[in-house]
Amino acid sequence: MEKYLPKIKRTPVIEKVELAVPVESVFEYFSKRDNAALLNSSLETDAGRYSFMGIDPFLVLRGKGTDLKMEFGGHTFLIKDDPFKCLDSVIRTYKVDNPTPFPFISGGIGYLSYDLKNAIEKLPQNAKDDLGLPDIYFAFYKVLLIHDKKDPGNLYISVTTDEAADTSEYKKVISGPVPAQEAFETPEGWTPRLRHETSKNDYINSVKRVLDYIRAGDIYQVCLSQRFRAEWPFDPYQLYRKLNGINPAPFSAYLNFGDGKIISSSPERFLHLADNVIETRPMKGTRPRSEDPIEDAELKENLRASVKDGAELSMIVDLERNDLGKVSVPGSVEVAEHRRLETYPTVFQTISIVKSTAESDTGMADIIKASFPGGSITGCPKIRAMEIIDELEPTARSVYTGSIGYLSFHDTMDLNIAIRTMIIKGKDVYFQVGGGIVADSDPQDEYEETLHKARAMIDSLKIREVKLV
Repeated sequence: MEKYLPKIKRTPVIEKVELAVPVESVFEYFSKRDNAALLNSSLETDAGRYSFMGIDPFLVLRGKGTDLKMEFGGHTFLIKDDPFKCLDSVIRTYKVDNPTPFPFISGGIGYLSYDLKNAIEKLPQNAKDDLGLPDIYFAFYKVLLIHDKKDPGNLYISVTTDEAADTSEYKKVISGPVPAQEAFETPEGWTPRLRHETSKNDYINSVKRVLDYIRAGDIYQVCLSQRFRAEWPFDPYQLYRKLNGINPAPFSAYLNFGDGKIISSSPERFLHLADNVIETRPMKGTRPRSEDPIEDAELKENLRASVKDGAELSMIVDLERNDLGKVSVPGSVEVAEHRRLETYPTVFQTISIVKSTAESDTGMADIIKASFPGGSITGCPKIRAMEIIDELEPTARSVYTGSIGYLSFHDTMDLNIAIRTMIIKGKDVYFQVGGGIVADSDPQDEYEETLHKARAMIDSLKIREVKLV
């Protein structure tokens, strides 16, 4: 497939530009460009220091199943092949050195939908794919903007191209002032109608069905979700800004990709690769936040002390250890930290950190394929859990519980689990929330947990005004 690829290969040129305007204004200015993509660490954590924006791709790879499209130079090539193999070919073709401290200076940003599971395993496909978005969509960029929270006053421009790099437009925007744009407002009295696409009774009955499977010995755990839908006839990026303001997260994202605009405020890392070390951070166990400090502290302690939530996370950690073991040096897989409690604006969550050393000559696509989709959003055992999800969820998940992030041309990657994620198609916005069902799950409590996780996304839809900064 390499014969299809354009001949663009060069160690990126990095330019440092002092910010004269807030970095958010720069991101907003470029967000309307076709295939623009933003990965924003809007909540600083030990996993969220850098933000990246891709502008003007030289190559776009997208498709469903093995029917793929490669787009560059105004041409479209149709390819029938394994999407992971195609992804690996692109990454290996454009391999470059990275002499900088930045983790990502050249490569692609995009998503892998949950439904890409069907390219890995032979699974039932009964759920209705009503959104019809690509299973894989990655754009590989001429220009990346890099922002480091430890160097907040500057923005770095990284250019990958064989052509002479003209960065004057980017510098003009960064050094300001950004051309004036109108403040965004929803109409007075705007109240979007929120549709539960699964009734409360149906969701609870599905939880009970999962419990039947657990008692029968089919599975130990299944992540079951429900989808919401609302009207959104406005600028998609403004909804991203509102959600990001309500629920900042280390793995936030905005993708302006064709018919689908993807908005994410994910707190969960799926896979990270740097210096040949693989890391995953499965997240299980949730409690809502309270405005009352005493109740808030009680909710936090309740999660910390929960035997059920601890067992739920431990099962997923074992699954992730097994997945990483497929592509790691024997004996190198370790649980670096177990049941860390993390605090977010609307919820408390517990996570674990699993690390390993990648086998030599193991590509990023191999690592992804070994673990995809993430165990925290499927269940255990994974294949049977995915079969049950297909049986009980009426619509295909699309990007939800897939993965969003970057794949570099210099052996690094960082991918989230696409939760707290909204998909805008046409004038509608779709978002899903779910939870892990285990033997002692209470169906009513599980339903309530999904609503807690949906809180920030529901609140963001009631937006009245977003002022430019």
